[in-house]
Amino acid sequence: MLDYQAPLRDMQFILEELAGLEGIGELPECEDASPDLVNAVLEEAGKFAAGVLAPLNPVGDQQGCRLEGERVVAPEGWKAAYDQFREAGWIGLSLPPEHGGQGLPKLVSTPVWEMWFSANMAFAMLPQLNVGQTEALTIAASEKQKATWLDKIVSGEWAATMNLTEPQAGSDLAATRMRAEPTEDGAFRLYGQKIFISYGEHELTPNIVHLVLARLPDAPPGVKGLSLFLVPKYLLDERGEPGQRNDIRCIAIEHKMGIHGSPTCTLSYGDDGGALGYLVGEPHQGLATMFVMMNDARFSVGVQGVALGERAYQAALAYARERVQGRDIVSGESGRPILVHPDVKRMLVSMRARLMAMRGLLYSAAGWFDIARHHPDDEVADKHRRYVDLLMPVAKGWCTEVGNDLCDEAIQVFGGMGFVEETGVAQLFRDARVITIYEGTTGIQANDLLGRKILREDGATLRELIGDIRETAVRLRAHERLGDLAGALDDQATLLDESVDWLLAHQADTAVLFAGAVPLLHLLGTACGAWQMARLALAAEARHEQREGDAEYLQSLIELARFYLATQAPHAHAHGHTLRHAGAVLSHFSEQGF
Repeated sequence: MLDYQAPLRDMQFILEELAGLEGIGELPECEDASPDLVNAVLEEAGKFAAGVLAPLNPVGDQQGCRLEGERVVAPEGWKAAYDQFREAGWIGLSLPPEHGGQGLPKLVSTPVWEMWFSANMAFAMLPQLNVGQTEALTIAASEKQKATWLDKIVSGEWAATMNLTEPQAGSDLAATRMRAEPTEDGAFRLYGQKIFISYGEHELTPNIVHLVLARLPDAPPGVKGLSLFLVPKYLLDERGEPGQRNDIRCIAIEHKMGIHGSPTCTLSYGDDGGALGYLVGEPHQGLATMFVMMNDARFSVGVQGVALGERAYQAALAYARERVQGRDIVSGESGRPILVHPDVKRMLVSMRARLMAMRGLLYSAAGWFDIARHHPDDEVADKHRRYVDLLMPVAKGWCTEVGNDLCDEAIQVFGGMGFVEETGVAQLFRDARVITIYEGTTGIQANDLLGRKILREDGATLRELIGDIRETAVRLRAHERLGDLAGALDDQATLLDESVDWLLAHQADTAVLFAGAVPLLHLLGTACGAWQMARLALAAEARHEQREGDAEYLQSLIELARFYLATQAPHAHAHGHTLRHAGAVLSHFSEQGF
C-alpha cells in the first residue's frame, strides 16, 4: 500500500507567492482566509487524507462496487469515511454560509481537494459533485428550491449527480432524447436513459439529488432545446424528508479500467409512470446552467491531474530511495539506491518540475476565480474572469494529460515492479487514464480553446496573457542570478504571439485550424507552465535574499524552474510546428488511406 503525505510546504509556498493568498484574503467576503486559518485547514485536511482516505484507496480498487438488483453496494469503509467527511464539514469549505457552508475562497479549497484526490480519487468524486451542483443551483434555482434542497446538499447529508449524456449521444448533447412532460401541478415527468453517471446510485446518503438535462414537448432541436431538472431519488414528504422512491432505476454499472470504488451508473427514468422532477431556471436554458456545474467539474478534474501525479511522484521517489540495484555510474560503487542513476534522477526531477508547474497554474486560476467573483473593481474582476475562461480548457486538458504522463513515468521508475499490482502504482495509472476523457476529452477541450476562447475574440485575452508572461521575463532579466532564464521565457511568449498570428491568418480554413487544436492546447499549457515556474524562481529568490525560509528548499525551487525551462519548455516548439503543419497534411489524407 502506498503512503501519502500532503505536500504542505509546496502548497503553502504557491498559495502565498504565486496565487496571492494575502491579497485574496483582503477581498470582500474572503476576510476569514487568514494565513493562520488556511494553514490550520491544510494541516487538518492532510491528516484526514493520509489517515482516513488513503488507506481505503486500495480497498476501493480491489473490491470495487457491485450491483445487487437495483442496489449499488460500495466498498467496505466507504460509508464510515463519508460520514466522517460530512460531519467534519469538508464539503461546504467554499460553499455559501447562508446554506451552511464556510464560505472560504476557492483558492483555499483547491489544495484541500488536491489532497482528497491524491489520497483516494474514487471516493472524492462523490462529495465533489455536491460542490458543482451547489454552484449551479445557487445561480439558477428558485428561492423555494434553494430553501428545500441546498442546505442538505451543502452539508453532504444528501448526495448530488449530474446527468448529461445518453447511449446514442456521447459528448454530443444536441442528440439528447430524454423527455420531460409537464404535470398539472407544475412539476414534470421524465422519461429516458442517462449513462456514465458517477455515483448515480448508492446507499451512502439517505437521498440523491440528480440534475438532469431533458427536452420539453415544445423544445427546439439541438442544445438550445435542453432544459434542466432537479430529480430526487426519493420524493420528499410533508416534513421535507425522503419518502416515496422516485421512478429512477440503476440498470447497470460499468466495469472500468480504474476508479473501481466509484460506481458509474446507467440510470433509467420513467419505467413506471415517469420520474417526478422540477424545472431549474428557464425552459430551454438548461445547458447554460449545467455548464456552471461542468466548469467546476472540469477545473476539479484538472486538480485530479496534479493530485494523481503527486501521489505517483511520492511513490516513485520512495521506491528510488530504497531500491538497490546496479552500480553508481560516477563512483562505480555498488549497493547504492537507484536514485543515484542519472536517468532515474532525471525522471524524478522532471516529475517534480511538472507538478509544480501544474500546481502553480491551477492555484493561480483558483485565485482568479476569487478575484473575478469578489473584487470591487469591475475592470480587475473582468480581466481575471477572462483569464479563467481562456485557460479552463488548459487547466482541464493539459493538466490531465501531464498527470497521465507522471503516472506512466512512475511505473518506469519502478521498472517491472511498477507493472505488479501489489506495489500500488499501477492503480494510479489506471485511475488517471479517465481524467483526460470525462468532462470532455482533450480534443473537446482543445476545440473549445481554439473556437470559443481564442478565435471568437481574435486572440485578445491571450494577447493580454502573453503581455503578463513578458512582464515576468522583464523581472527575471533584472535579477543577476535569474537573468539567464529571461530569454527562455521570452521565447515562449514569442512562440505564442506567432501562433496567434498564424491562427488569425488561417481562420477561413476550419479543417486545417482544428487539426492543430490539441497541439495548440499543449503549446499554451507548456508555455503557461514555463511562466509559473519563472514566477516560482522569482519568489524563491526574493525569499532567499530576505533570508526567509529554508535556503536549500528555496534553491531547489530555482533549480526546478531551470530544469523546466531547459527540458520541458522546448516541447512548445514541437507543438507549434505541429499546429502549423498537421492540418495541411491531414487535409490531403483520404479516408481510403486508413
